[in-house]
Amino acid sequence: MRAKRLVLAGCALALATLAPAGDAPKAAGEKELDDLAAKVVTQSARVQEGELVWIVGAPKDAEVLEDLAVQVRKQGAHPLISVYGDRLARRLYDDVPAKYDTQAPEWDLKIAGLMDAEIEIDAGDKAALAGVPAGRLAAHDKTYQPVYAKMRRRNVRYVLLGNGLYPMPSRAKQFGLTEAELSKLFWDGVNADYTRLQTTGRKVKEALAGAKEVRVTNANGTDVKAGILKRPVMVSDGVIDDEKRKEGGAACWTYLPAGEVYVSTAPGTAEGRVVLDRVFYKGKEIDDLVLEVKGGKVVSLRAKAGDEELRADFEAAAEGKDRFGVIDVGINADVRPPAGGKALTYMQAGMISVYVGNDTWAGGDDNTPFSLDGFLPGGTLMVDGKVIVDKGELKP
Repeated sequence: MRAKRLVLAGCALALATLAPAGDAPKAAGEKELDDLAAKVVTQSARVQEGELVWIVGAPKDAEVLEDLAVQVRKQGAHPLISVYGDRLARRLYDDVPAKYDTQAPEWDLKIAGLMDAEIEIDAGDKAALAGVPAGRLAAHDKTYQPVYAKMRRRNVRYVLLGNGLYPMPSRAKQFGLTEAELSKLFWDGVNADYTRLQTTGRKVKEALAGAKEVRVTNANGTDVKAGILKRPVMVSDGVIDDEKRKEGGAACWTYLPAGEVYVSTAPGTAEGRVVLDRVFYKGKEIDDLVLEVKGGKVVSLRAKAGDEELRADFEAAAEGKDRFGVIDVGINADVRPPAGGKALTYMQAGMISVYVGNDTWAGGDDNTPFSLDGFLPGGTLMVDGKVIVDKGELKP
């Protein structure tokens, strides 16, 4: 989800040993990776002695998984490493009969009922699922909603490491960047000043909390407004502190590189049009995707070309797929994509992102498995008439 938010794997393979590391984040030595693992475990997830921690990632990231496990043990907690790669993700559809797509994920449900925290590496290539029948994806994704619900209900702390920027060749190619440029973007974001993120996050949250309406505009033709009265405002600043643990649920989830403030819109209130100049869906670029929004729902979704698979998945998705869901504001000033590339990031300061479908990760109540997100660089966000983001510049 968030396409980015529905991230748990289809099956968990607990291994005592992992294959040799093949693609750890570039431009990072052993100390840098160990420092990153320590930050994730102690600062973001706040792992405590005696806790059970699930660590999920791909075989190629064995070294990072091991570093995370070591840091968990250094806190006196207990790690379980599971691996899940693109090859397995695809084979679960190509080689497994469709009749099992609706089978409950029993291992994941049991682990969700036991663990105190989960750390996942966001290193999957969404292109791996291109061409999988939309109905199969929808059926499979639906079975995982009880897993996420149990995690939120139990206030399981969840950290997603990567947040769309985890360095890997396919992602660098998609963004039109070198691997070195993508790696720098990732590390700059991860190594941001977390105290500054928390301060900025509080200011933006205060501007949204208790407000009645938000309006997003952009020179590309976007103009959409929605009610947010009494909707929870979430801050992903990289630290799951005591305040967030007390709030519970989706407040206990954070994404690294961090730096986002988001709010789910009130059902039935959104009206207008959203124009997304560029969307990546299952690794494929879609240009000029237009969403028409009425009565809180997307009533039309179309692009000039290349949106066939997206529309097929949208049509096959369950009820709630069309709800205009979340407004997201980036607050991380250390994330600055190189000029000329195609990298669009959630956490970049002044970036406005919008979401359709599932909004439970943002404190909402739409638990449909479907989620579509898009970026509005250079956009303007007004909260009850006050400008919070002005043509891509954050003004909390």
